[in-house]
Amino acid sequence: MAVVGAWISNRFGLLFPAACLLMVLMLADYVSGMMASKKEALEHPDSNQYGWSSRKGALGIFKKAGYIFIVFVAVCVDYLIYKFAQELGIKYESQTYFGLLVTIWFVINEFISILENAGRMGAELPEFLKKTLSELKKDLTGSGKDKK
Repeated sequence: MAVVGAWISNRFGLLFPAACLLMVLMLADYVSGMMASKKEALEHPDSNQYGWSSRKGALGIFKKAGYIFIVFVAVCVDYLIYKFAQELGIKYESQTYFGLLVTIWFVINEFISILENAGRMGAELPEFLKKTLSELKKDLTGSGKDKK
């Protein structure tokens, strides 16, 4: 396993630790979302709107699988660009440019989601962090752009 891990790390450079971080954060987000839903269900026992739902859980898993597929597609695009650049004699240093960008984007998205789940569980977030999260979310979703 160490040899395979070293080969993958050498082959994908910074993408490998970023992808590992993404996997850990996806698991943490899923668990924190379940915990937040359970807390909300305890606070609102008469409402069907809150609580665990196999449908919500399955949708969350599908969303995470979609993240993995999107990263895979970005890595495939990187591979195609790298191979075509090699064939054309163009020096192209990075083999994982788009894959890394997409992975980091999802890492930031997962951080935001985990912090939102912590807030739903009752954790008090510092004001500067709430403001930063709000701005990051606007930037990531594109809703903070001026419409002209």
